[in-house]
Amino acid sequence: MSDVNNELKNILEAALLVAGQPLTIDRMLALFPEDSRPSRDEMRAALAQLDEDCNGRAVELRQIDHGYRLQTRERYAEWVTRLNEERPVRYSRALLETLAIIVYRQPVTRGEIEDIRGVAVSSEIIKTLLGREWIRQVGQREVPGRPVLYGTTRGFLEHFNLRTLDELPPLAELRDVEKLGAGLGLATGPAGDADGVADSGVAPDGGVEEGTQAGADSQDQTTASRDSGDGPVDAEADAAHAHAEAAGSGAV
Repeated sequence: MSDVNNELKNILEAALLVAGQPLTIDRMLALFPEDSRPSRDEMRAALAQLDEDCNGRAVELRQIDHGYRLQTRERYAEWVTRLNEERPVRYSRALLETLAIIVYRQPVTRGEIEDIRGVAVSSEIIKTLLGREWIRQVGQREVPGRPVLYGTTRGFLEHFNLRTLDELPPLAELRDVEKLGAGLGLATGPAGDADGVADSGVAPDGGVEEGTQAGADSQDQTTASRDSGDGPVDAEADAAHAHAEAAGSGAV
């Protein structure tokens, strides 16, 4: 690699280290004045060299959607996470089931999520997922009432360390919501919290549990099953809990 390209590699490494989000090639090109802007081929070559330089180091170059970021490797998550003294946020099974259905069935309406889960979906769960910027409104179903359609965001890919949704495990390999939560790096609340409703938002161990709401939205939190018991959970819901703990743990 020439001195010029080596300097380009160093510039990109510095930018990726301080960026708070993945950078696309277009965003990295914008760092340079027009009269000295490298070509796309030069950018890709510099990124490839940076990726090679990271071999054997604690950091890696990771592509997320159309962007790139430098992050710590997953194997060092055990030590890096100790820098954060806060307790991990805990999520209810209902939130993970809802997220899974959106991920695997998108675009999907709230009513369709409820049909799959067999219970009503709390407004607080949708609000939490929107607030985390893991899902967004992608349109409206052209049926009476024109219900909102939900899909995942680029922020979902970034948080869970996925290049594309194709990296998610196929449904045939996932049968347990608890496993999906562990795989995506999401701690879960009490196992009995099947509908996402708890007396408070605090899990028994003191961790904060999201996707729950105490006393409010009583209609949204109704757990009347459309079939029987607590309501059947489709394969998408069984899937949403097994790709979570390892996936987001390496990001810096």
